[in-house]
Amino acid sequence: MKKTIFILVVILGLLLIVWMVMHFNGQNKIDKSGYRASNRDERIKIVDIEDLEARAAEIIPEGGFGYIQGGSETETTMRRNETAFDMVDIVPRVLTGVLNPSTKTSILGIDIALPVIVAPAAAHGLAHVSAEAGTARGAAAAGTIMSVSNYASSTLADIAKAGKGAPQWFQLYLSKDDGFNRKIIQQAENLGYDAIILTVDAPIGGYRIRDVRNDFKFPLELPNVAKTTIKTKGQGISSVFAAAQNDLTPYDVMRVKAMTKLPVIVKGIQHPDDADIAIISGADAIWVSNHGGRQLDGAPGAFEMLPEIAGRVNKRVPIIFDSGIRRGQDVFKAIASGADVVAIGRPVIYGLALGGWRGVFDVFEWLEQDLKRVMWLAGAQTVNEIKNIQLRSKCIPVRCE
Repeated sequence: MKKTIFILVVILGLLLIVWMVMHFNGQNKIDKSGYRASNRDERIKIVDIEDLEARAAEIIPEGGFGYIQGGSETETTMRRNETAFDMVDIVPRVLTGVLNPSTKTSILGIDIALPVIVAPAAAHGLAHVSAEAGTARGAAAAGTIMSVSNYASSTLADIAKAGKGAPQWFQLYLSKDDGFNRKIIQQAENLGYDAIILTVDAPIGGYRIRDVRNDFKFPLELPNVAKTTIKTKGQGISSVFAAAQNDLTPYDVMRVKAMTKLPVIVKGIQHPDDADIAIISGADAIWVSNHGGRQLDGAPGAFEMLPEIAGRVNKRVPIIFDSGIRRGQDVFKAIASGADVVAIGRPVIYGLALGGWRGVFDVFEWLEQDLKRVMWLAGAQTVNEIKNIQLRSKCIPVRCE
């Protein structure tokens, strides 16, 4: 009898330990009660920012992680986004007198602590229970800009409140319902958002094989559009995109300009001619991006197109850049190639999953310190000095003739 009681006590003890580990480590996977995102609230240690992906994969439910991490089709373009930075070198400089470089800069009249902002991405609630409100709090603490997707899983009001007056931009996929477009832009204005980002590279969703294999459907509502233009919970991203306007033209940039007093940023530029068209149509800034490799696979890495686009823009408007930024040298190379600031998406969401708003802050702090190190070794005291540095092109074996 005593032996039986002892065995039962041991089993109960082991079950309690397992429950405590899962509860306190935020290992929230899909279970019988539905989708469960992380609830962690802690600083995270970052040795290499690329480690965050594998760590986040352990705590974000499989379907949600596949949606966040994956690209389209073979994910060739997604990989090229990162490897494209290897096409150029930063030549070290010495005897420059650089001391404690400053990463402070500004964009569209907004002062920020570093030239790295949050890229708009849907459904941060897949990663953490605080969702975009948590991301906004972390971005505000880091002294940078929060870009908010209209497919966010927090309301615009909650995100604005979490930012406590820090700069925020609102990203819009034009709806077929023009009344909705006007209403949500007006809402963003009233809540204190500082710019409108018009995304133009997603007339349809890319073929995302990970989502198809996982039969991924949004397990939560996207409240800024749900019940207004489309049903979102239980829908895949292709269905969500299908409800947006699918035949954008330069006229649509002009229409959005007419709807708001805020600066309008045109996001998804991948060709110099399109940069010209966007600027002629009234864009106050352009955003060079291939949607993180999530749209047209087989396209160039975004960084491969940046110098040519920047040359065509010729400083007429500011340039924001994203797709593939993972470390300080990437930020440096993008700015030296014509970007004014860069944006990150996946690393921010991984940081959110691993530590909540504190994890988001840690991602930006790590990038800021890494960028400062690169600037010091390359002889750049300020972000403006990076813009005057000439990178050295090099031959990558697969590209050599």
